[in-house]
Amino acid sequence: MAKSVYIETTVVSYFTARPSRDVVTAARQEATRELWPKLVSEYDGYVSVLVREEAGKGDKEQTALRLQAIEVFSVLDIDEVADALAMKIVMGRGIPEEYPEDALHIAVAAVNGIDVLVTWNFAHLNNPFTRMMVRQLVENAGYRCPELCSPDELLEAV
Repeated sequence: MAKSVYIETTVVSYFTARPSRDVVTAARQEATRELWPKLVSEYDGYVSVLVREEAGKGDKEQTALRLQAIEVFSVLDIDEVADALAMKIVMGRGIPEEYPEDALHIAVAAVNGIDVLVTWNFAHLNNPFTRMMVRQLVENAGYRCPELCSPDELLEAV
């Protein structure tokens, strides 16, 4: 059985973005483009209605590319259970209250039993302090916390 992966919006953005001259951004774009076919063929890939909503904002050309890119993935709804878990994550200070959508990404993945949440968001999702706090909050709520990792970390696991 294939592992399930929740593709957070930053990954979609790096996949479809115009090539960057910034060396870090360019490396992330390359890692994302290398991972993308594997997300489609080797994993059960998921996005949420929140990812669709976020991908649909901004420059019309980029919006179209992002929305087209995620068409291949199953879409997870946001229900009251995910909303409640996201609130627990924010109230428990796992994610700053100014970024409730980041907590919602984790909550949707957790309540749907997703194995991995892949993201380039190091500020609020994929850093050691957040991972530790979020894991505790999610598990205390009775769910298995998805592994939070970047595309290059997931590439190494393949």
